[in-house]
Amino acid sequence: MRMENLVYFSNLAKQQIHLIGIGGSGMYPLAQILAGKGLRLSGSDNNETDTVAAVREMGIEVFMGHSPDNLANADVIVRSAAIKDDNPEIMAARARGLPVIERAELLGYITGQYARAICVAGTHGKTTVSSMIACILLAAGIDISAVIGGKLKALGGGSGRTGTSDIMVCEACEYADTFLNLRPDISVILNIDRDHLEYFKTMENLRGSFTRFCELTSGTLVVNGDEPNTVAAVKDSVFAGNIVSFGWSESNDYYPVNVLNAQGQRFELFKRGERLTTITLNVPGEHNILNAVAACAVADTLGCSGENARALNEGLEGFTGAGRRFEILGCINGIPVADDSAPHPAEITATLKAAKAIVGSDGAPRYKRVWAVHQPFTYSRTATMLDEFAESLSIADRVTLTEIMGGREVNEYGVCANDLCKRLEHCDWYATFSQAAAHIVENARTDDLIITLGCGDVNKLAKDIVKNLKNFWESPEKGE
Repeated sequence: MRMENLVYFSNLAKQQIHLIGIGGSGMYPLAQILAGKGLRLSGSDNNETDTVAAVREMGIEVFMGHSPDNLANADVIVRSAAIKDDNPEIMAARARGLPVIERAELLGYITGQYARAICVAGTHGKTTVSSMIACILLAAGIDISAVIGGKLKALGGGSGRTGTSDIMVCEACEYADTFLNLRPDISVILNIDRDHLEYFKTMENLRGSFTRFCELTSGTLVVNGDEPNTVAAVKDSVFAGNIVSFGWSESNDYYPVNVLNAQGQRFELFKRGERLTTITLNVPGEHNILNAVAACAVADTLGCSGENARALNEGLEGFTGAGRRFEILGCINGIPVADDSAPHPAEITATLKAAKAIVGSDGAPRYKRVWAVHQPFTYSRTATMLDEFAESLSIADRVTLTEIMGGREVNEYGVCANDLCKRLEHCDWYATFSQAAAHIVENARTDDLIITLGCGDVNKLAKDIVKNLKNFWESPEKGE
């Protein structure tokens, strides 16, 4: 954290804070927690969305588009890593001498205000595990604060919350080393996988950042004891505090036993050879069993054990997923449409395997065909992981690709979605969402499952598919 920003942070209550991109998944929960603290906020965004509407319902003024005029009453500007220096509001703020603060710095300052800040890091699973921890602690009657990257029913349908306790739960994103701004008491490392190498360049650099994240921790590390990169990152650190491990292996402090898969998932949670409780999940996939074990390890470290162990199962049984994590948006004529933010091959693999593993009451696979509808995100990730994407998407029975969403990048790699399509059987790609939706609606059949995948705006395509399926199957002609 830059020292010059401490002055602004210490006077936030007296200032108007303007958040650029306030409807984004990172800014929205930050706006919620700042508003919950009674601070004065404004914001701007490029698109009218449900999230922007929710921000306005909080009494926050939101401007459409980016303009110097939006800063009329602003004292401090907050930006994310996605907002470039040539943004009109950034340029106007600097011309006026207004402080421009990175979102990660402000979040880091906020975590420092809580005695027990829980920061969840890892290439995969951050939102789900953060959400699970929040659900458990709320079930235990703890009035937590939270900043989570997905909308959560337990948080009133939002992704941020201000509570009265000294506990805060937040995601710790490694991109561009943003998590090194945080001040965790409990740090969670779920996994360290090959990603964001356009920034880190090498896996050694990526692991090194996680090592530094370990060293920021003042209390306990909760780490995946079965994942080699995580183990190496912790071993390389000078962290001298308490280390708690979780995983599938009984060599870990926390692990699952007697895993049963049916309509839901059930397992016995063990801690160092002793049974703690039975856990029931209503989210599919083996990866979510491990996510639940990680969340329980954190909650138990905070005291959710013994008589309070009921909160472990109560919180997790009530968890039906965070927004854009295998989120069912509709089911038309026996065709469910789900949306998942998975941008990485490992996450796509976990989601598609979970979908294929869902069984009906007869024990047979529930869905005849699983459709993967993928919008690749960033040119660098797509270009460097084409083979991995092809392998993960091949789990699906049908694949539909849209063009790559570049996000913060320009296409210096000359890559396009068709390069991925050529590596897959039963695959089609389309330049527009409307073309993709038309293809899927025309070819989907009862007992197919359609899943949109990607962290860009492919959720808009999911909503289009639901709407078009309704129009197609509920038309008067179909009803005759």
